[in-house]
Amino acid sequence: MFAARLLAALLAAAFLFVTPARAVTLLRDAGIEHALGQLAEPVLRAAGLNPGSVRILVVDDTSLNAFIVDTQHVFIHSGMIMKVDSAKALQAVIAHEAAHIAGGHISRRLGNMRAARTATALGAVLAVATGAATGRGDAVAGVMLGTQSSIMGNFMGHTRAEESSADISSVRYLTRAGIDPRGAVEVQEIFRGQEALGARRQDAYVRTHPLTSDRLRRLRGLVAASGMPEDNDATADYWFGRAKGKLTAFLRAPAWTLRRLDRSVTPDIAQMREAVARHRQSDLAGAMHAIDAAIAARPRDAFYRDLKGEILLESRRADVAVKVYANARSLAPRNPQILGGLGRAQLAAGQYSAALKTLEEARGRDWRDARLLRDLSVAYARTGNNGMASEATAQRYALQGRLEDAAIHARRAIGLLPRGSAPWRRAQDVLAEAERAEKQR
Repeated sequence: MFAARLLAALLAAAFLFVTPARAVTLLRDAGIEHALGQLAEPVLRAAGLNPGSVRILVVDDTSLNAFIVDTQHVFIHSGMIMKVDSAKALQAVIAHEAAHIAGGHISRRLGNMRAARTATALGAVLAVATGAATGRGDAVAGVMLGTQSSIMGNFMGHTRAEESSADISSVRYLTRAGIDPRGAVEVQEIFRGQEALGARRQDAYVRTHPLTSDRLRRLRGLVAASGMPEDNDATADYWFGRAKGKLTAFLRAPAWTLRRLDRSVTPDIAQMREAVARHRQSDLAGAMHAIDAAIAARPRDAFYRDLKGEILLESRRADVAVKVYANARSLAPRNPQILGGLGRAQLAAGQYSAALKTLEEARGRDWRDARLLRDLSVAYARTGNNGMASEATAQRYALQGRLEDAAIHARRAIGLLPRGSAPWRRAQDVLAEAERAEKQR
């Protein structure tokens, strides 16, 4: 019952924010998100937050920004990750956003909202965002999240008082975690001088995080007062290299990546980056040679095997991809993206019953992933359960804001599913919100 009510609230929110004119794309990759999680863990613990409850997600945007829309997710633009040069700088970005969460800045803003429905919508942005759609392949896949820019701009914009509070707290968190807080100064130095630019020429971070010269001077003072020696943590540097290295390998031209392999933090990261670049050049043999070398260096690394499975699947080697994904699953059995990859490979290999079981398990861990719902609907259809196929499709369209299409499949599901069952109720929720949206047009 709670899940049904939650779905209804999320769907009610979705249509408020999905507008095709302006959209945000999330880049979903198990390896990148794991690496960011490793960087974030000590920071979040120092902030008094549960690392298992706060996810770091990447927005496909070359501008420099990071933001929060609720207490469970930190969004960082790909441009920010590619721009900063050190693990401690990226950890400082995470610490700053964690300070906004721990400081209750979002909660107070929601409390001041006049319309409860608007508050619900802002809390549900992630429900629309976390679904993934094809476009760059499974390693870096995105979903469109429409936003009403004036509302979201005001919501994400922080006051100077909040920024000052977050600066103080972020330095304290970094110091408590044993991380050199000079990374915070590195980040702010990137934006020095932008306050003199017109709003349209400023980076998004400056528009949502007020920056002044006085603030930068105070931040330097906080860092100096911390007494922390200059330092770089080798473990953090490694995970930063993994995240940035894989991201750039997918977003930059393959030739750009191949020319810079020697700049990788470790040989296995260089091999991973080469594998991505070779794959994007349709060089399967070269990609396999590189990723196998990375796996040999880290045989217990589920995320290198996940990448190998993806390369094989996209190269139409589904049978082999199933075996590789199964190995990845054995090493990270609770990761929904790895489960989704395995289910996708099983579908491609014609293993429909096995795919259905795997994808249902993945859905249980991330029921708001639109790419997963797409694959799950195919698995249901292939195994003769058209009612569940329509229900999964209705949910997928609803989470993408395509409520007219969602209504068509929801009606179909309602007619096929047992009355009163949980899937039947979910389809009813989708239809109710679609009809509500239609009336408000």
